[in-house]
Amino acid sequence: MVGLTEYCPVYAPFFGALGCTSAIVFTCLGASYGTAKSGVGISAMSVLRPDLMMKCVVPVIMAGIIAIYGLVVAVLISGSLTATMPLYTGFVQLGAGLSVGLAGLAAGFAVGIVGDAGVRGTAQQPRLFVGMILILIFAEVLGLYGLIVALIMNTNATNGTAGVCG
Repeated sequence: MVGLTEYCPVYAPFFGALGCTSAIVFTCLGASYGTAKSGVGISAMSVLRPDLMMKCVVPVIMAGIIAIYGLVVAVLISGSLTATMPLYTGFVQLGAGLSVGLAGLAAGFAVGIVGDAGVRGTAQQPRLFVGMILILIFAEVLGLYGLIVALIMNTNATNGTAGVCG
């Protein structure tokens, strides 16, 4: 017979906590890079065209949304952490955190690069604004895909483990 500690070792919550940490840290890294890179482009563009500054703040807003994805998953994971939990649950929570975190990191990089180039281009040719917004939406949706996968994984983290740890 398999012992209780084989299914529920004392280090199982560590993996859930690591997933929680990964979700918020990586999405915030992506959001901060996207904000900084887009902010530099906005600052450079505002020197020549200050009238377009508020219109071109869209990339910074979209970069900030990426951090919210990580926050949602981190709160959900942290809410289900317990002192005794199955190792399976900890691993799934780690996967969920890495899913949203790394997708958010990639999306933040994409938003930052597109935002920087897009607002500089919009300063020279205002008709580029709509194209920039479309590209930003496609960059942002990468983080949304990570959020969706993380929510599905976190929902399934307790499937088949009811009553395993006592």
